[in-house]
Amino acid sequence: MLPTRIEIVPTDDIVTRVHNAVPLDTTLTITCLPHHGVRRTMQTAIQLRLLGYSVVPHLAARSLQDRSELASIIRDCEVAGINEVFAVGGDAPEAAGPYGSSLHLVEDIAEFSGGRIGVGIAGYPEGHPGLSALHLVDSLVAKHHLATHLVTQMCFSAPKILDYAALLRREGVELPVWAGVAGILPKGKLVSLATKIGVGTSLKFLSRQGPLGRRLLSGGRYSPRDLIAELSEPPVAVEGIHLYSFNDLATLASSAASKIAGTFSQGALHEHN
Repeated sequence: MLPTRIEIVPTDDIVTRVHNAVPLDTTLTITCLPHHGVRRTMQTAIQLRLLGYSVVPHLAARSLQDRSELASIIRDCEVAGINEVFAVGGDAPEAAGPYGSSLHLVEDIAEFSGGRIGVGIAGYPEGHPGLSALHLVDSLVAKHHLATHLVTQMCFSAPKILDYAALLRREGVELPVWAGVAGILPKGKLVSLATKIGVGTSLKFLSRQGPLGRRLLSGGRYSPRDLIAELSEPPVAVEGIHLYSFNDLATLASSAASKIAGTFSQGALHEHN
């Protein structure tokens, strides 16, 4: 069984909701959206860390004001016992400071932390709407030696994820790959939330997959069970599952046991009520 991490969005009530529904042995990753900013991400990460969770805050390059802000964030991580971050370019249309992409951000994280904080970077099995395939590969090759793992964009196709992992190996990128997978969600909420946070392209990929796509997006609910099962077949090419929850923790909690029992080797959700 593959280990699983759960991604959450740092809304006002998310700490309470996580504490009510998610076991303390779960690793949580906290997004950094343009309208939330890095401060809310870090506040949420530290609050959850103090409760006992392992956390991975996302640091969006284009949302950082300057190098001193990054240095302060690294100090806060070390004080709180946070030993891993996830570095992305971010979706802000303009850079707020010196970091226009994740490359220099990753370099400075390594410098400020002395290598004590692990750094995850993003991968794109289905490409990126604003970047060429060649640019994406070149960017990975330039920074992979400073990273500890790679997380893919949300994808609904096991062959695409596995082909991408093989491509990385051919390019000399040996980082552990965490497969980005959507959690169990009602169809309507999946479509609505995916559009809001900018993964509509990946969702459209699923809808184009003929009978398979219609089956997975019919019946009122999407489940990642079959996708995770495919990714778990030997020889296993991915390190684990990065589960995009869209903060729909109640649906995950009520469905995990019956829909994907046995799939998650850590962090299976349950209600504490």
